[in-house]
Amino acid sequence: MLATLRSLAMRRLRGLGLLLLGFYGGFLAATALVKRMFPSRGDADSDEVALVAIRDGVRLQSRAQAFRGGSMLAWFGGVSADLRQATLAPGAHLTASAVFGGIAIEVPAGWRVESTASTLAGGVAVNVPEPEDPAAPTLTVDCMATFGGVAIKVGDAAES
Repeated sequence: MLATLRSLAMRRLRGLGLLLLGFYGGFLAATALVKRMFPSRGDADSDEVALVAIRDGVRLQSRAQAFRGGSMLAWFGGVSADLRQATLAPGAHLTASAVFGGIAIEVPAGWRVESTASTLAGGVAVNVPEPEDPAAPTLTVDCMATFGGVAIKVGDAAES
């Protein structure tokens, strides 16, 4: 009787192990496929970016002369975007999506940041004070965080 129970327990444990192994293998294959389908585009001088961090990290230090925005995706990875040296174009729009990952965006003092946030067990933090100048350049950011986070803050000029 005891040997039968032990055998049954081992079969179930083996089945669970194979299920988890299959899940992990499928996850790795899916992330590799998505990573190949959507490579990061944009560099320090690009006016539009499409940054993709899947199981890794992407760092951008923008010096764009007319930054129009773009998109950022962090899936089990991280994106760090420093926009303090960029000049903002009118109507600049950025989409930031974090799924089990994180996105950090630094903007210079004097920019206005308007954001919308959609979260599911994640968080969005926008720590940018309202500028005194009513004609301040405005960056619109649509944030989505699912088990991840998006943070937008004014970067310290001394950190450059």
